[in-house]
Amino acid sequence: MVHKTPPIRIFISTGEVSGDLQGSLLIEALFRQAKKAGILIQIIALGGEKMASAGAKLLGNTTGIGSVGILESIPYIIPTYLMQKQVKHYLKEHPPDLVILIDYMGPNIGMGNFIKHNLPTIPIFYYIAPQEWVWSLGSKSTAQIVKLTNRILAIFPEEARYFQSKGAKVTWVGHPLLDRMKTAPSREESRRKLGIQPDEIAIALLPASRWQEIKYLMPILFEAAQQIQAKIPQVKFWIPLSLPEYKIAIETAIKTYQLNAVLVSTTSYYQTLEVLSAADLAIAKSGTVNLEIALLKVPQVVVYRVSALTAWVARHLLKFSIPFMSPTNLVQMQAIVPELLQEKATPENIVQEAIELLTNPQKRQEMLNQYQQMKQALGEEGVCDRAALEILKSLSL
Repeated sequence: MVHKTPPIRIFISTGEVSGDLQGSLLIEALFRQAKKAGILIQIIALGGEKMASAGAKLLGNTTGIGSVGILESIPYIIPTYLMQKQVKHYLKEHPPDLVILIDYMGPNIGMGNFIKHNLPTIPIFYYIAPQEWVWSLGSKSTAQIVKLTNRILAIFPEEARYFQSKGAKVTWVGHPLLDRMKTAPSREESRRKLGIQPDEIAIALLPASRWQEIKYLMPILFEAAQQIQAKIPQVKFWIPLSLPEYKIAIETAIKTYQLNAVLVSTTSYYQTLEVLSAADLAIAKSGTVNLEIALLKVPQVVVYRVSALTAWVARHLLKFSIPFMSPTNLVQMQAIVPELLQEKATPENIVQEAIELLTNPQKRQEMLNQYQQMKQALGEEGVCDRAALEILKSLSL
């Protein structure tokens, strides 16, 4: 087919490792659906390597400049500002036909407001809106999100309900990981590939996808791992590497804590899934990975910690309070997996929860049953294609 018209230009903005993954899945679906419809599209993006591999032209790499917390975000303010300044200048010179924001609240609200003000005719979609529906700290951010977006494509049922009640146009598409997990390897296949012996207890350790987690979380997780190893000698830890720049820090920590551990350099998402699906248990930081672990039917303990000062400011000045942090618990607002947050994130508590899940078949089964119910609440497969169709449909082609 000869395309006489120029390609439709779509700009996608996201940050961090999980945003890069979600962005890449959406990009694949956009190209797939555009091809079916005989539409030529071009995607430019702020994101990471996965999005570039899926076919986007990267204007800046944001996977390494993300954080959770107030103090923790300070080192990233200037790099984020400079990258955004450059991209905003580019967008003014080369306006896209459509904009998609994915999560990444602070920077994306700034980007959305800039586009709304300077390029007011361009439709803005928010796919995977920031989790205001969980920890709404007053309605300022929510109001901004509603004002700057033409449509929110929600992945959680509660997210859809919340933004709809605030006046946004919302379409609930379901959770994109449902699509990704269709091709996940089986436990048997993964254990065989990784060379895990039948009598070996494999524990997946997921300490970090941000630098702050290397500092605040990894020592706690590794100390807990050391204690578990002392109690259960047939344990071996498997650590998928989220970003290559963390390799030396993690290898050094493995030696320091004398862990019987393998650091798996994951060049593909599939390799990460192999480590997760092979595990008898996962001990993980809070994040999208918790849902992946749940969909692979692996029991897990979720841990998170920020600096003591950030925690104090959040609680006492911002009156910050959340029912749950892990996406696994957020789907139905139910305590499916144990969450050890801040002061509760101690090696002793992690060890206690981990040993309980390894040795109590009833407790394991209960968690697996709840995983199954949670999966049903995530919607139907074909999420990314549904989202892509909604986006392309809006261009009135």
